Amino acid sequence: MEIICIESIASTHLYMCEAVRNATINKNLALYALEQTGGIGSRENEWHSTKGNLHLNFCLSLEDLPQDLPLSSVSIYFSFILKELLSEQGSKIWLKWPNDLYIADKKIGGMMSARIKDFIVVGVGINIKTAPAGAGLLDIDIDLKDFVELFIKEIQKKILWKQIFSKYVIEFEKSKPFSVHHEGKKLPLKEALLYEDGSILLDNKRIYSLR
Repeated sequence: MEIICIESIASTHLYMCEAVRNATINKNLALYALEQTGGIGSRENEWHSTKGNLHLNFCLSLEDLPQDLPLSSVSIYFSFILKELLSEQGSKIWLKWPNDLYIADKKIGGMMSARIKDFIVVGVGINIKTAPAGAGLLDIDIDLKDFVELFIKEIQKKILWKQIFSKYVIEFEKSKPFSVHHEGKKLPLKEALLYEDGSILLDNKRIYSLR
């Protein structure tokens, strides 16, 4: 997969989604920006970020995903791979269901995904150098170029979902003291039950994680 680095962009995710939708991009591709001026986060919140932080987006054709990966759990899958790589380098990062990256009780980043035509488009943001009020920073130093290359290499291995899920089912317990937003409500995860496809049973509803 080709990896492109650019100096500055409004939003890597919006750019990639639009390019895939218009077929300007029609192959697997990764793009990261040194600065993002108009980014978006979960629930379409603004996510502005300065130089030094990670602003990465990539698209993968559906045929290049693991055969057993539920499309509704793409965010969990790639987030956990990212989390594992950072953990191997000494970080205490953990993944809150379904797509938020935390150090202790502070969010340091997140991931979001969308299906567009025959591609999955995935956006990743991590606070490495600066963070907004109330958020946290990654607890290790990483070289952006080296880490992006390492992450892209790892996702191209097409690790099976069942291997990722077997580890995440243990990690999921860390999410229990927290809440999740769903259909305009903030729901506590204390009583949530995790299914093998990455969805949860909460408030008597099956909730899926694609966002």
